[in-house]
Amino acid sequence: MRFLVRFLGFLFAAGTVVFLVGVAAAAGLIWHFSKDLPDYSQLQDYEPPVMTRVHAVDGSLVGEYARERRLYLPIQAVPKLVINAFLAAEDKNFYEHGGIDFTGMARAAVVYAQNFGSNRRPQGASTITQQVAKNFLLTNEVSFARKIKEALLAMRIERTYSKDKILELYLNEIYLGSGAYGIAAASLVYFDKSVNELTVAEAAYLAALPKMPGSLHPIRNRDRAIERRNYVVDRLLENGWIKQADADKARKDPLTIASRNTGAHIFAGEYFAEEVRRDIFERYGEKKLYEGGLSVRTTLDPKIQVMARKAMVAGLVRYDQEQGYRGPVSKLDISGDWGLKLAEIKSLSDISPWRMAVVLETSDQSARIGFQPPRELGGAVSKERQTGLITLDGVKWARAATPNGRGKVPTSVAQVLQPGDVIYADPLFKEGNPVEGQYRLEQLPEVSGAMVAMDPNTGRVLAMVGGFSFDQSQFNRATQAYRQPGSSFKPIVYSSALDNGYTPSTQVVDAPIEIDQGQGGQVWRPDNFSNGKYLGPTTLRNALRLSLNTVTVRLAQDVGMPLISEYARRFGVYDELPNYLSYALGAGETTAMRMVTAYSMIANGGRRVKPTLIDRIQDRYGHTIFKHDARECRGCDAPDGWKNQSEPQLVDRREQVLDTMTAYQITSMLEGVVQAGTATVLREVGKPIAGKTGTTNEAKDAWFVGFSPDLAVAIYMGYDKPRPLGKGNAATGGHLAAPIAKDFMKLALADKPATPFKIPAGIKLVRVDSKTGMRASPGDGGRTIMEAFKPGTAPPDNYSVIGVADADGRMMPSQSGGQPDTGSFIIRPGTGSLY
Repeated sequence: MRFLVRFLGFLFAAGTVVFLVGVAAAAGLIWHFSKDLPDYSQLQDYEPPVMTRVHAVDGSLVGEYARERRLYLPIQAVPKLVINAFLAAEDKNFYEHGGIDFTGMARAAVVYAQNFGSNRRPQGASTITQQVAKNFLLTNEVSFARKIKEALLAMRIERTYSKDKILELYLNEIYLGSGAYGIAAASLVYFDKSVNELTVAEAAYLAALPKMPGSLHPIRNRDRAIERRNYVVDRLLENGWIKQADADKARKDPLTIASRNTGAHIFAGEYFAEEVRRDIFERYGEKKLYEGGLSVRTTLDPKIQVMARKAMVAGLVRYDQEQGYRGPVSKLDISGDWGLKLAEIKSLSDISPWRMAVVLETSDQSARIGFQPPRELGGAVSKERQTGLITLDGVKWARAATPNGRGKVPTSVAQVLQPGDVIYADPLFKEGNPVEGQYRLEQLPEVSGAMVAMDPNTGRVLAMVGGFSFDQSQFNRATQAYRQPGSSFKPIVYSSALDNGYTPSTQVVDAPIEIDQGQGGQVWRPDNFSNGKYLGPTTLRNALRLSLNTVTVRLAQDVGMPLISEYARRFGVYDELPNYLSYALGAGETTAMRMVTAYSMIANGGRRVKPTLIDRIQDRYGHTIFKHDARECRGCDAPDGWKNQSEPQLVDRREQVLDTMTAYQITSMLEGVVQAGTATVLREVGKPIAGKTGTTNEAKDAWFVGFSPDLAVAIYMGYDKPRPLGKGNAATGGHLAAPIAKDFMKLALADKPATPFKIPAGIKLVRVDSKTGMRASPGDGGRTIMEAFKPGTAPPDNYSVIGVADADGRMMPSQSGGQPDTGSFIIRPGTGSLY
């Protein structure tokens, strides 16, 4: 018995020693690994990389920019269902343990012992807190050292932060596959839903992903993904967090993944979105753009954008098809499965409803075509094969393009299409309705161009079209293409004249003119588009209406190119304009964005506007860090609510770049261009519109820039490598660009009232003879118009002519009274002054 007591005493002593040694060893181990633990206090101020989101004026998504697709969601905004799904999958005892789940660790140790030597990855027993420690503060190294550090950090984190804070960090940081970080982004990526819209099955699938997002792909590994999802559903039921009926339904639900649009595709706004991205990058840098979580409210109006894209594309296609059919995109061997072969050819993704197709067989009356099959989310080509017919009506436009023009109208489909031709086709319409199963042959236009639509009062860009297809070319012709504006620059020249003593009734001679360009330069003889036809003395109104070049050059000679250069700089058309008279005719290069901004200043009464694509930018916390509208609002702050105080007032301190009355005079003259000048096609809009066409030398660019009281638009058409658009009237801005503007403004202004342009105080409207600019007499009949004059500049009842010139520009003896002869230089009614 004594021996037994001694033996038990020995065992107790030995156990005590072993225990103390173990405690000492554990303490030493903890001390050792605690020395270089990361500073976990940084979690308090942690700002994860969050994607920047760009929205249109109605709040709809335009674009997202991120390296890690993440939206940070406070724990208070996470539904209980989603929280329970992740706890069921990852750590059901999360709210009970102190950072370490010892039961889970024991289970993992047993599994490790069983798999020892098998090279299998050890089973994890990490709690959510440990995963936070690993994801934020440690590496993914598989080792006991890392696990010890992870456990130590977890316990310290638990003592410092609340359970909800830890869970918030976890749910926003975890990677869930397909480029999505955090539950908010994953919910959008997989299901195109916010987290509070998720079903039990969808929440369970997201909760299944943290362990192995790559292995649970919803398309490539669908069966395994559903199996793991159902496992989470079972755990939710087992824990009593869902009802049996909910679990049964969730297990039966198919795993349906949404095909989520990026936003810009919806509104054909890719050029706009890219311009916004560049703007943010220049303002705040790359890190802020891709990680700063900015919320950007743009000026893009989705409805206006769709209208602009529709009108611009129709205009480009219309012109291109008038030049003839150039042949198929490529040729394809249609033996076997033509769908797989066609799927390998890159097609443009942003030109819907156009679709790429291959011709399968042809006859005189029709061709059977097979459409390019789509790809599934996993990248596999769809097994579905869609076909359609192109009838003779769908190819009648496709006359062969030849060096000498177009060939004859095709009399059979087989003359145009052959089996194996890869083409584009879209639905065939008759009387405004699509013909079921029938399609029209299309071709990608070689010609390009741009359109910008702007609010002239604020400079807000409502729509932008930078070319036919962003997928085809990301070069934004609205902002990056510098082209000659031609005669659309003339209103700037006329503005400088009206601001310096001229009136719309001032007469300038329309006759041949020669300009000596100095030593070594040839004599320049500018000519009108009319090729040798001249009108003699012509009012400025009629000269602008008919776009007379000789009148503009004489005006520029008198006003002086330095002054015109200053006005061009004020309006933002050019930064510097050389003092050559040819630049008065639009020989310099500028952009559509600059031109629409300049015309907007005329439209709004001469106030400076700065073009902008962004209304407001907020940081990740909702604080406004940029606002375009910098006007002071007096009385907008009412901390005590409404108490019958005066209504708020906006103080507009923008620079007046053009006299208000001058702006109205130019507007009135530009209305004349639309009513009876080179842009008469816009009369069909049926609303007050002012504007000017432009055609450059050899017709390499065709322009229209104009505005209504609330909408300004600039359009140009031309080849990227400039070449003539054609000959004669068919290649002018009035024939090519103005019809596009008409189609656009018809749509954009359809619901707007026909509001006339506002007449500023001080302007005097006088009835004058439309040809001479003199006060109208009772017998003038239908030749009279109401002309706008500044105070003291209205014409008297008669005028005198001091000097006239012959057709060659030589001075002749002066005359007095009566109608001046053809060849007069510049006559101001009633002044007797010669310029």
